[in-house]
Amino acid sequence: MECCGEDENDQLLLSNPDPNHGPGTFLSSSSLCSSSETSLSPMNSNFTALLSRDLLRAILERLMPADLARSACVCRLWRAIGSDREMQERAFRAPWNVRRVLGQPSSDAFWRHSSLDRFAISHRLRRGDSVAGLALRYSVQVMDIKRLNNMMSDHGIYSRERLLIPICKKELLSNATCYVELDEHAKREVAMLYLEGDPDGKASYLTNNAITQRGRRRILNSVRRSMQVDEGTAEYYLSVSNGDPRVALSQYTEDLRWEAGSNRI
Repeated sequence: MECCGEDENDQLLLSNPDPNHGPGTFLSSSSLCSSSETSLSPMNSNFTALLSRDLLRAILERLMPADLARSACVCRLWRAIGSDREMQERAFRAPWNVRRVLGQPSSDAFWRHSSLDRFAISHRLRRGDSVAGLALRYSVQVMDIKRLNNMMSDHGIYSRERLLIPICKKELLSNATCYVELDEHAKREVAMLYLEGDPDGKASYLTNNAITQRGRRRILNSVRRSMQVDEGTAEYYLSVSNGDPRVALSQYTEDLRWEAGSNRI
């Protein structure tokens, strides 16, 4: 008895006859498999242009990182070009218009996912910094900062020299230079953006106007509404608290208590 879909001679009738054979010509399934495999291989196809390294590089440069990684599985030539460091970096930074990505990641898998969570702002902690204050300053969520830095609570800030700040606006990456770094506390590898300098602490051409102008204004308005004071008073308390809204409110509350005690005397 025959198997379903097979005849005794293990042959198939072509619905669309091959031009090299007559109508109704029978071809064995092994011949069809051989023909299919030949047409699927770029090295055996008629597209000899795909063997040109320059043309192939120009084509692969247009691929997204994940597609570029898949292309490396086609053949040795494609792998040699698709696995090139410059090609991988170009595909990684192109969606965000990043100028350069310096440094070598621990694995080539780093380049395959070019999403915003692969980037982070390096913020060097100063006296008076808090997770809530930084979230307000950079217009991000507190939980996002904790998640990115592998922190269980706000107290984790005291054992670190810096925090990674998630990037929520791709405009910050435009024409910027990022550095591939592995943060020992966050236990993650990211492309780091330095808004106030570079890894060596030298002045950088990067500016943080996109954050400071909007962020400071938001903080000032928030503190002013909470204190129910004028803008000048809010600016004063922010200046003495190093820009931390919580410290500013605490200092303002202490001053009110002191004034109330003085009036009683």
